[in-house]
Amino acid sequence: MHSIDLTYVGSGIHEELVAHVADQEGYFEDEGVHVALRDGAVWPTQRVRGGATIGLGRALLSRMTDGIQWTVLAANTHRPLFWFLGRSEIKSMDDLRGRRLAVHGARTAPGCFARIVLRKHGLDPDRDLQCVERIPGDYQMDLRRLRDGSIDAAYVGSTLSPEQIANEDGLSVLCWVGDHLHIPTVGIAVDPTRIPLHDPALQGLVRANKRALRTIAEQPQLAVGHIASFHNRLTLEEAQQHYERYIRPHFTTDGRVNLALAQQGVTEVANELGIPAGTVDQMYLPAL
Repeated sequence: MHSIDLTYVGSGIHEELVAHVADQEGYFEDEGVHVALRDGAVWPTQRVRGGATIGLGRALLSRMTDGIQWTVLAANTHRPLFWFLGRSEIKSMDDLRGRRLAVHGARTAPGCFARIVLRKHGLDPDRDLQCVERIPGDYQMDLRRLRDGSIDAAYVGSTLSPEQIANEDGLSVLCWVGDHLHIPTVGIAVDPTRIPLHDPALQGLVRANKRALRTIAEQPQLAVGHIASFHNRLTLEEAQQHYERYIRPHFTTDGRVNLALAQQGVTEVANELGIPAGTVDQMYLPAL
């Protein structure tokens, strides 16, 4: 049996769902590959590049800024699963003006995406609000700080179901990043100087990933059950609603990258970082 490390660099169904389905349904085993799922959220990029990674946003930024030749072999979605949540008195993105927002750092992929969306709403993240930087996590401390009033809004990821949290805690869902920025953010990428693209373990990993994507699309109840296992505060009905809103319409069924969307998203990221965008065709390869 072949083996390969597969690193997620942000917790939640955005990065973990497809790999979780492939693991739990035995698809890795069917491909004759042992996949070691690793939590690399706080790992340096040099350590992440030792295996395959799910985090395409982080891979993109390190390719653009550090010259690491990350190559994407499968994309799970072009819709980043991040949301802006605000206290009850904040009803829209415009209400963030002058407020305190807990958010990822500007030079991280989620933080860069947040700044792009803020600008699309007419907000300068450096002047129009106070960005309180924090590292990725499960966002429970953000919810605590929203309750005690030490922050006014938070930029959160898919360890939470935003509508359920908003309903329970009296918060407002201000916007979903995936409505405003389209870019491959999760899938399978490697640094080919570390893992050759023809590596049999990598090829088996990509095939299992594609099979899991088809399962998520074609077997909704199975997918909903897996989502509920991540979000165990959700009822099955709420997990179904989350699946229908954020997963079923927006996750690919074949792992292929929409190059036009990718180019548009990469250009927006490059503009935010103040660097040349370049073309995307060498980073995003057809799915195996």
